Amino acid sequence: MLETSARLLRLLSLLQAHRDWSGADLAERLGVTPRTVRRDVDKLRELGYPVNASPGTGGGYQLGAGAELPPLLLDDEEAVAVAVGLRTAAGHGVEGIGETSVRALAKLEQVLPNRLRRRVGALSAFTVPMMRGPGASTVDPGVLTELAGACRDSERLRFAYRSHGGSVSRRTVEPHRLVCTERRWYLVAWDLERADWRTFRADRITPTPPHGPRFVPRRPPAEDLAAYVSEGVSITAYATHAVIRLKVPVELAAERISPSSGVLEAIDADSCLLRTGAASLDVLVIHVMLMGFDFEVVEPQELTEAIRAARDRLSRALG
Repeated sequence: MLETSARLLRLLSLLQAHRDWSGADLAERLGVTPRTVRRDVDKLRELGYPVNASPGTGGGYQLGAGAELPPLLLDDEEAVAVAVGLRTAAGHGVEGIGETSVRALAKLEQVLPNRLRRRVGALSAFTVPMMRGPGASTVDPGVLTELAGACRDSERLRFAYRSHGGSVSRRTVEPHRLVCTERRWYLVAWDLERADWRTFRADRITPTPPHGPRFVPRRPPAEDLAAYVSEGVSITAYATHAVIRLKVPVELAAERISPSSGVLEAIDADSCLLRTGAASLDVLVIHVMLMGFDFEVVEPQELTEAIRAARDRLSRALG
């Protein structure tokens, strides 16, 4: 049985490496008869691999495209290339691909031999990217894959968490999902000590294994976790909140205002609402002014007064 399984893997590797194979060439490579090759091809088809066969003296076998993705075999160089590509995609703001890359990377690194894992780690450690935008945070892909694995396996996670002020606390959580923006990664998890849902910046997390035990997943805090995280990091996390009417279409506002800076809501074709927060009214004034859009303050009234005071101060400076 082991000999047959090994031969099937070898046959699959040959079919993936070469476009067309004759039955005689495959039999010679595998050290078996053409009849055994035909039986092995039938077994691969039963496993979901679409192996096409053409009859005649010029015919042979080739691996085709199927309706579902079967398991792939990668040699050492291919495995390293795929892992590095996934790490690169996970670490940059490519729309729609970051979170998927982390999940795929977690699966791949789980089965990588130590010698290949060291090669991938060395390449990542000694490569400096230049594609991150201003204010973007750097997250160790190894941390991301560890967080993703804990989410996948419903396994309690322990880590040291560094706050904005630099203090470090120990957390034990039931991880639910990773959420990524164009600049940062966040972990949505149930904090056991605080008995509530919390959002953690991934670049401030230092896992402290061992993890576990497993848990029964809870109902998530919201159906739209992206909106939940956006509101949490741009509004709830701050002491001062505001609602601003921007006199531009929501699509144009979204080009300048990231989900980590505020929550946008369309009013009509020419205007939208921005809900945002900041550490103080003065910071909110600067935040709104730097957006570069005409606006009206919906609430609070104190923000309007702060803007008026800033106007008077600027007028005196110009005068």
